[in-house]
Amino acid sequence: MSTFAKLLADRVEGYIALRRSLGYEFEKSSAILRRLARYVGAGQLDGPLTRDMAIKFIFSWEGTANGRAINHGILRRFCEHLAIYDARTEALDPRELPRSRAIPPARILSDEELGSLISASSRVSPRYPQRGLTLTMLVGLLASTGLRSGEALRLNRTDVDLADGILHIRKTKFRKDRLVPVHTTTLAALRIYARHRDAAFPVPRDSAFFLSSRGNRLSPAGLHIAFGAACKIAGLDSGKALRPHDLRHRFAVTRLAAWHREKADVQALLPLLATYLGHARYTDTAYYVTGTAELLGMAADRAFADGGAS
Repeated sequence: MSTFAKLLADRVEGYIALRRSLGYEFEKSSAILRRLARYVGAGQLDGPLTRDMAIKFIFSWEGTANGRAINHGILRRFCEHLAIYDARTEALDPRELPRSRAIPPARILSDEELGSLISASSRVSPRYPQRGLTLTMLVGLLASTGLRSGEALRLNRTDVDLADGILHIRKTKFRKDRLVPVHTTTLAALRIYARHRDAAFPVPRDSAFFLSSRGNRLSPAGLHIAFGAACKIAGLDSGKALRPHDLRHRFAVTRLAAWHREKADVQALLPLLATYLGHARYTDTAYYVTGTAELLGMAADRAFADGGAS
């Protein structure tokens, strides 16, 4: 390892400690910065940290344009910090990799496609059955509850009430805890998963409810890789990429479609769905109403019928 690589790794750790001391969780940012340190070390690169080095690092692995823009922002702020110790550090231009504010439309799976994805999840890693078992349960949980994937990964064993079927969601996007009841079939699946997990790891290595094949908490990166592999096995890797977060959209539009079919007052029920999903405002949940052609058609039919009756 070069002298610069060692110094950079030390500065990265100091910066992470500083940010966390200020109250930031800093999980994703710390992972990106540590990856930068490994990149510099593996390439035996000499200092200072330059714009060219940062850009090459950002493009050294596949990702979306927005993902690269986010990583560029993380590195830009770190460069500002690093320049205090090494004035030769080059500043990064925030306009170089602008982040698009457009929200990519969700890919809503059909019932058949979801079934294929769940089946494929169990086959992602024949040599390590625990990996497939955890992914299968996670996909099913995300689809049946609409949890954010990060919320599911952060669940501890004490957060999952296997007697009454209640999930205690902590550290949400808006830093508010909430309780999420699950359907009886989901509860049954959680109990089965817990039995298999405990049989595979009789001595817990981690407080996490969902464990990786090594017995520790499954990471967001681990979920992303396994999810992508399952999509490929299920034949869902062509066209628009499928994201774990799309299962949250599917849950919302499926629930809304069911209310439309039941002729329920959807506007009156939106606040309930917002609370269940953990949205700060129920108007955030209203976004899902335009999520699918089916919902648009149902909403139009309801509006026409209501107008004709008046």
